[in-house]
Amino acid sequence: MSQETPAGTPSSAIPPELFRQLLEKLGVSVDAAPLQAACDKATQTLPDVQPVERARFILTETQLKGVQPIQLGWRRFDLRRLPALVCHQAEWFIAERADADNIALTAANASQQLIEETEMQDALVLWLRTPGQRARGDSPTLKGNLAAELVWRELFRNSGWVAKVLVATLIVNVLAVTTSLFAMQVYDRVVPTLAYATFTTLVAGMLLIISLDWLLKTLRARIVDSVASSVDKRVSQQVFDHLLHLQLDVQPRSLGTLAAQVGGLDSVRQFFSSGVVFALIDLPFALLFIAVIAIIGGQVGWVYALLLPVALLLGYVTQLRLRNLLKRQLQRSNERQGLLVDCIRGAESVRANNATWRFSEEWQAVTQTISGYSIQQKAISNFSTVTTGSLSTLAYVAAVVVGVWQIEAGLLTMGGLIACSILGGRVIAPVAQSVQYLTQWQNVAQSLQMVDQVLNLSLERRADQQLLLPDEPPGTIEVEKIRFAYPESPVQQLNIDKLSFQSGERVLLVGPVGGGKSTLLKVLAGLYRPSEGRVRLGDADLWEIDPQAVVSHVGYLPQAVHLFKGSLRTNLALSGTGSDSRLLKVTRDLGVDNIAASSPLGMDLPISEGGEGLSGGQRQLVALARLIITQPRIWLLDEPTASLDSESEARAWQVIKENLRPEDILVVSTHRPMQAAQWATRVIVINQGDVVKDGAPQVVLPQVLARNPGGSFAAKPAQPERSVGAKIDVV
Repeated sequence: MSQETPAGTPSSAIPPELFRQLLEKLGVSVDAAPLQAACDKATQTLPDVQPVERARFILTETQLKGVQPIQLGWRRFDLRRLPALVCHQAEWFIAERADADNIALTAANASQQLIEETEMQDALVLWLRTPGQRARGDSPTLKGNLAAELVWRELFRNSGWVAKVLVATLIVNVLAVTTSLFAMQVYDRVVPTLAYATFTTLVAGMLLIISLDWLLKTLRARIVDSVASSVDKRVSQQVFDHLLHLQLDVQPRSLGTLAAQVGGLDSVRQFFSSGVVFALIDLPFALLFIAVIAIIGGQVGWVYALLLPVALLLGYVTQLRLRNLLKRQLQRSNERQGLLVDCIRGAESVRANNATWRFSEEWQAVTQTISGYSIQQKAISNFSTVTTGSLSTLAYVAAVVVGVWQIEAGLLTMGGLIACSILGGRVIAPVAQSVQYLTQWQNVAQSLQMVDQVLNLSLERRADQQLLLPDEPPGTIEVEKIRFAYPESPVQQLNIDKLSFQSGERVLLVGPVGGGKSTLLKVLAGLYRPSEGRVRLGDADLWEIDPQAVVSHVGYLPQAVHLFKGSLRTNLALSGTGSDSRLLKVTRDLGVDNIAASSPLGMDLPISEGGEGLSGGQRQLVALARLIITQPRIWLLDEPTASLDSESEARAWQVIKENLRPEDILVVSTHRPMQAAQWATRVIVINQGDVVKDGAPQVVLPQVLARNPGGSFAAKPAQPERSVGAKIDVV
């Protein structure tokens, strides 16, 4: 992140008391004595450095890990990130928001004063990013988890399957008792007397029971698989639709992490469609088996009644140990996937800059961390499984010992002891397996938390919002007192008091790199939502209009062109609103038909993800043709000719000019304005997120070029200039 310093950077040291008070307000505890010593050492060893460097030195000396200082001018500071340290009139204060127009400044001597925000324009800001701010929004449990609520709601949308599964489960577990009864009857009645008729009857009965058990388990599995598949389709569709309608400025920057978050639903589906569910459902029936053992073997039942809580406690402790470990492992796995996606997309840059070693080392470090977590996880799970298995063996031995005493007392038969041993295996052994099952549940819980992070991101429109559908096409688009900053960033990208575009205007946006031109176009297109202010499309607020109505009138061409897997035709007719005749005409005028002519497949030329295989200029022409085919009312173009040669650029501008209707509004961001300046009606210079010049091309462009022969734009003047012929007032 760039750090900006306004004129008059202070050389005075930050008062330690102010530094400590700010840290406390941010929830970071620090002792006064070490902080004072660090500040004194910084004053002695770093007398002539920027405040941000001094603050970084102090934080390092006091061992405050994770706190990051960021320095920038008040003009670019997002006031939602207050409190912060500010240097106003060569004196340091803690600045906090008092009300909509005033800032409360607290000095080192605890005195306070209110000052209007407009008087702070030349102040310096030192903002501290803390670990709590970065981790905000993480939920340690599934309570209030939107993803879990969504899965739960869809799982029980039609609850009839629950009764069927429960009845089948009850019968299956009751039938399990018959195996032990079969053994008891055989050893007590058949073996001593060799009563083969009784033996045949018992075997025939067991065959029927085994068949019924198989049928019930098969039906139960099919029911759960069907429900899991149905839930997976509905939930994944809702999550994907949510993703498509996210407010783009709050979308995670890492594509790999975002894809991993959405892909977390796979583990949920696998969990509900596997035998894990049945095992966990069967687990409570251990109490039934203990009761049957007590009925048959008397005191033998106490052996399992005493050891079962021990096994359950062991499983619970294991889950506590695994919970945070699995969470960290999943986070690192997401980071590795993000690194993989990043390297694949930027493979050319990685190799061209000989950076393969750097990414290889990063991959190795992440993989080594994941492997370490995996080893710890397996060690904990293996310890629990082995220990629980030993408990099962101990339970069997103890049951035999108690059973022998019961036989000696005449309270139990040999067959009864064998029956108790068989049932005992269904008491402790499932607990050992449940450790593995609950480990899978921890993965599911972490996956649900990842999906929940996506579902908690703001949508472009509220779900309960009554949207407008204006009949008339918009004649104007304007912004009023807008401010925009990316989430968790203190840098204010836009700060425009008023800007209006009227029907028929042809406007060029010029300014330095990073000045805010692209961000303004995205705000006008409704892709980014300003943190303050309004965007009016015609007579209505843009964010109160149905998105379908917005995109039917507003066309936006991004600076970074993206093509999708498919064919050349599907990429040109992405919206499906243009006719084939118009598609052919626009592609011919722009020269896109030459791309189709280079392949025997013509318009069915395959296009891979991102448009790989086409040059940057070809991708830009395809994207430009895609927008022209839709023929919007408001054209928002971000560097539409940046990748084109001079001949293609001239042709592109000519095609744009020919397809513009008299009432259309054109707003173009460009660093090569001379081609379009011939027919533009207005030029706006944007620097540091604000309008610094606004007027006719013949007035503004010569001034800009005269001041910046090297191509770099001048710093923002104290008062915005207004040229002759300007269409709006710039405050």
